[in-house]
Amino acid sequence: MKKRKKKTNNNKKIIIFLGIVLVIAAIIGTLIFFGNKSLDKNDNDGKANEPDIELNVDQPKTLKIVDVDSKSRPYAVMINNISTARPYHSGLQEAMIVYEMIVEGGITRMMAVYKDANVDRIGSVRSSRHYFLDYALENDAIYVHIGWSPQAKSDMSALGVNNINGLYDSAFYRDKSLKISKEHTSFTDTGRINKLISKKGYRTTTNRDLLLNYSAEDLDLSTMQGTIAANNISIKYSGSAKTEYKYDPVSKSYLRSVNGVAHKDYVTGKQYTAKNIITYQVGNTKISSDKKNRQDLDNLGKGTGYFISNGYAVPITWEKTSRDSQTVYRYNNGEEIKVNDGNTFIQIQPKSQELIIN
Repeated sequence: MKKRKKKTNNNKKIIIFLGIVLVIAAIIGTLIFFGNKSLDKNDNDGKANEPDIELNVDQPKTLKIVDVDSKSRPYAVMINNISTARPYHSGLQEAMIVYEMIVEGGITRMMAVYKDANVDRIGSVRSSRHYFLDYALENDAIYVHIGWSPQAKSDMSALGVNNINGLYDSAFYRDKSLKISKEHTSFTDTGRINKLISKKGYRTTTNRDLLLNYSAEDLDLSTMQGTIAANNISIKYSGSAKTEYKYDPVSKSYLRSVNGVAHKDYVTGKQYTAKNIITYQVGNTKISSDKKNRQDLDNLGKGTGYFISNGYAVPITWEKTSRDSQTVYRYNNGEEIKVNDGNTFIQIQPKSQELIIN
């Protein structure tokens, strides 16, 4: 009897052992099965796959400053830049391009080019000078101004420039709350401009390419031939007008000042910034027959200058062959420049004045 009981006990131990083995095998199999399923959902690092992101890796980034596929026609607004009006500047940050050039009396005026923009206040708006027409034409822009010099009036007609003129057109209003001379208080907005464009029946689409080539990817100018550091830029127009920029590495843009004072937007209170700066010099002379000493610019032809962005300045050439042709900007190797995605200030400076980049 004792021997049989021992054998029975041994059989029970074997059965229990085999049961445990089977349970363990089942658990291991289950873990392997679900582990493989989990691996199907994870990459080799154990991180969850993100198929939407992976699919979009090679997709081009969308430009913020302009829709390159848009065929809408730009418009260019003349901006008053006399010192008493400057504190009330509005809407310049939303411009795709802003040109600055010398006019009579040692002051400058600006021309802000807008495309597909909605801006509630632009100005203050002042009168035209004939060489600004060349830059409205190169952008195929409808020209917005209040009044004109005799030269601009004649050229506007001869060149067939579509324009909105505050002397005759109701696209403007005066801000009577400003305590400055009346001629410095005229403003407009994109809604008023678009309404007048429709009323006048002007062409609203363009087949002309954008003036500048934009890069959605951040450009690195530091390795280009002739590049210099550009943390501070000083562009002198006359003894009473100096435009300055200081690089902000956090925003990767340039803070704009005039004569040592931060240039701010009246509505937002924010200092104007530039992502890109193109600066070059041309000759300027007084028009002998003009009693108000208005200027003429030697802005057709070719010359040298700088393209400045992201803390660096690279030497470039510029060429403008006719009044309505687009200015072509090239690196010294002959390749057309690309600019960073963002707004651009084009500073066309008198040849006799000082340019400092450091």
